[in-house]
Amino acid sequence: MSLRSLYVILCLSSFMVNAESINISQFANSSLDDWQHKSFKAYTQYQIVSLNKHSVLRAEGTDVASSLYKEIHIDLEKTPYLNWSWRIDTPLNINDEQSKAGDDFAARIYLIVEGKWFFWQTRAINYVWASHSQKNEVWANPFAGNNVMMIAVRSKTEQTKHWYTEKRNIRTDFKKYFADDIRFIDAIAIMSDTDNSAGSALSYYANIYFSEQ
Repeated sequence: MSLRSLYVILCLSSFMVNAESINISQFANSSLDDWQHKSFKAYTQYQIVSLNKHSVLRAEGTDVASSLYKEIHIDLEKTPYLNWSWRIDTPLNINDEQSKAGDDFAARIYLIVEGKWFFWQTRAINYVWASHSQKNEVWANPFAGNNVMMIAVRSKTEQTKHWYTEKRNIRTDFKKYFADDIRFIDAIAIMSDTDNSAGSALSYYANIYFSEQ
């Protein structure tokens, strides 16, 4: 993707956020005060940086696992689509991320229904940039079982250092993978983790928002 293409996407995303959507974060300022940090093992380094003259979230770490999360009540009947942009600069090399030993991802986004991080009390969808699994492959999380479904939105065949913009119908995905019509979600989380494989990863996130269509 060219710099001009990224600029067009960022501008269109900004227009959509202002016009008809719920902004989660455009990372347009240097503060992450509206996010909370949850550590599972040490801390992934999350920082707002300027990349190609645009403010984005940088996530980097080696043998760490922590998340940024935001508690926010989203009505999926009104805004069912999650939109975001991301890129991977340093990918992970994992043989089987569907196992506990390989449950690491250079980039992932959680949508959580109640209970925050208590997986045995909640349901969650986890959109991941996979290292081993094929694009569009779906599996139950090896730690949380069927309470958390993993969806490979991108895979190792994608370009590194290249922005991809995603759109997912969250309500449709919950209905498909949980056989339940979930109307509300209660939290969203960003997580770049490398603890199970003791690997290193570098990724970026931008323009996270919910929209009507």
